Amino acid sequence: MMTFVLLAVLILIGLALLYAHDKRQTSHTILRNYPIIGYFRYFAETMGEYMRQYQYLPDWSERPFNRLERSWVYRSAKGVSNLRSFGSENVPSFVFRNAAFAVLEEEKRGYPGKMIGIAEGPGASQKPYHAKSFFNISGMSYGALSHAAVSALSRGAKMAGVWMATGEGGLAPYHLEGGCDVVMQMGTAKYGARDANGNLSEAKLRELAAHENVRMFEVKLGQGAKPGKGGILPGIKVTAEIAAIRGIPMGQDSISPNRHTDIGSIRELGDFVNRVRTVTGKPVGVKFVLGEPAFLDEWFSDCVAHPEGCPDYVQIDGGEGGSGAAPAPLMDYVGLPITLALPLVVAARDRNGLRERVRIIASAKLITPDKVAWALCMGADFVSSARGFMFSLGCIQAMKCGSGNCPTGVTSSKESLISGLDPTDKAVRVARYAERMRDEVEIIAHSCGVRDVTGFLPRHVTDIERGVGGFRAPQGSD
Repeated sequence: MMTFVLLAVLILIGLALLYAHDKRQTSHTILRNYPIIGYFRYFAETMGEYMRQYQYLPDWSERPFNRLERSWVYRSAKGVSNLRSFGSENVPSFVFRNAAFAVLEEEKRGYPGKMIGIAEGPGASQKPYHAKSFFNISGMSYGALSHAAVSALSRGAKMAGVWMATGEGGLAPYHLEGGCDVVMQMGTAKYGARDANGNLSEAKLRELAAHENVRMFEVKLGQGAKPGKGGILPGIKVTAEIAAIRGIPMGQDSISPNRHTDIGSIRELGDFVNRVRTVTGKPVGVKFVLGEPAFLDEWFSDCVAHPEGCPDYVQIDGGEGGSGAAPAPLMDYVGLPITLALPLVVAARDRNGLRERVRIIASAKLITPDKVAWALCMGADFVSSARGFMFSLGCIQAMKCGSGNCPTGVTSSKESLISGLDPTDKAVRVARYAERMRDEVEIIAHSCGVRDVTGFLPRHVTDIERGVGGFRAPQGSD
């Protein structure tokens, strides 16, 4: 009996020590928020690799991101090797055309960066922006993300030399905390840049532009998760601080209008872009989801006729994109996917002679090197990701984003869960993910025979079914 009691005491002491260790460490948010029991997740994840023949679901079957995609991000963020054995598990719908003679190490070139905005002429900016990375952080609002997540992204973005968009929730101190380049996004409610009546405030714009780190402004017409629907932030997430940043009542649902009330036509869009750029002196872009392709030629031809209203970049978000909470019909069935939309946008821009004037940013589930390289081949100048960087923070795709109960603290509104996410540790993971992405996209480029990613062309990628450039999502995928 005494032996049993002694053994039980030793087990309890061991568990107490393990509990204390898990709460103190900062590398694993799940263990920090769920001491001891969190090990079951890592055990199941590890054993799954050795028990594949007993799995009922293959690694590529999950939605919206499968285990292969998430594993690549996790391993990259942790600095673990992504080398694999025994052949590919992927069933590709497209492949890259490798050159007979790949680029040698001494022939490689670093990414030269690209200028966004022009310094002279109609539509000029006082401070054009030289973007140094082709892979950057797409807009995610403070409020949708926790303060710890935004802080980690800001610090990691600075380490990796990438820009970070604010999302439509306005500029928070956490966006500026790391000292990275910031893109101030304005959604239909103009949070952070509105007056008491919800209209655009030029005084607020000047305050925002006074921050040296705010490099560009972005007019958001729509996002992939909910084209034609404004942003949705549940009242449980609208704290006093978030309410002050956005200029809205605390504790009430934050629901943006379905569109900008002062932008109802292409001409009004051009006037708005020109107004923001004139007030801020910085480049201005437009984020949208493509529906009717005829809109593109109407818009770009108007840019030629009225160059003062021409955006410095457009960000095309696929209908499958978007990290925010959204009505299921919009998320599932509205908006062209990036595989169709991006080539149409590139073709329309080039057809109207705006190739060097308007940069194109692609976003929507482009979280792995193959997808990013594809977008560059199709003509995108840059690629931005939201959910890829959420995974780098430790997101496990628990699908609790809108509830405030995210177990990893990434989108949680509960301080007890947010405290498990250590910004210092996760910033390093954010930077590693961005750096690994750039490295492996460049590996694809060198295999295709180009010295840097600016040499990518549509001919470097082939749809396996059709034998032409581009790709279609596999049957049954999102």
